[in-house]
Amino acid sequence: MGILDRVGSAALGRIRGLGYALGLFFSILRESILVFRRRQVGWKVLQLQVLFTGFEALRITAILAMALGVAINLIGASLLSSFGQGKLAYTFLIIVITRELGPLLTAFVVIARSGTAIATELGGMVVGHEIEAYLSVGINPISYLAAPRFLGVVISMLVLSVYFNVFGLLGSFGVMQFLHPLGVDEYFRNLFSILTVGDLLSGLVKSLVFGVIISTVAIYQGFAVERASTEVPVAGIKAVGSSFVLCIVADAVITAVQYLS
Repeated sequence: MGILDRVGSAALGRIRGLGYALGLFFSILRESILVFRRRQVGWKVLQLQVLFTGFEALRITAILAMALGVAINLIGASLLSSFGQGKLAYTFLIIVITRELGPLLTAFVVIARSGTAIATELGGMVVGHEIEAYLSVGINPISYLAAPRFLGVVISMLVLSVYFNVFGLLGSFGVMQFLHPLGVDEYFRNLFSILTVGDLLSGLVKSLVFGVIISTVAIYQGFAVERASTEVPVAGIKAVGSSFVLCIVADAVITAVQYLS
């Protein structure tokens, strides 16, 4: 097989893979809407997914948010104040936590925990012929396995984003009192005078997009496993790598649209 044949085969494979991914995404989206109407066995899967992705990630999310908030506050209290621009620290704090690093760091936590778990779990089901068993008894795997996990990740991302904002903007203030005491009235007055609804909506939009990307990629990689059990950990690795890249690209695109529009 010549070089052109290989390139053509690779290109066709990518196109087919993209078509399959888009078809899977729209199928998941359609079944996700029906989950709230049916409330059958998939409802329990949704609750478990929210518990794992959202509730069990609260601790590490709070630690990351407070660490980031403290770092920014320290920079503002020392470096920026020396230039007479101490109030810029509040603007910097809001931009970094609510608009930029907050949603992205939350997405990284979800990717590392839930993205890997979903891909390997579904891949294990494929290898163990559980998907075939569902089909044999008339259960749609998309409705029972994919849609609840999709909704669970998206809902958890939105909740964790709000949670990150609370601990990053407010929780970090409590930690700062042990390192570099700040006036309570001055801190919260300056913070809320700069914080806008647009800042919060920006983070929520990114979290929604990241949640859709993470869940769809993880489900796609899980279902893409064929026969060998050695493909299961590979699916987890691919889910993590692809989700990282796509979330970063999506973040750059959304940021460019926000600041250029």
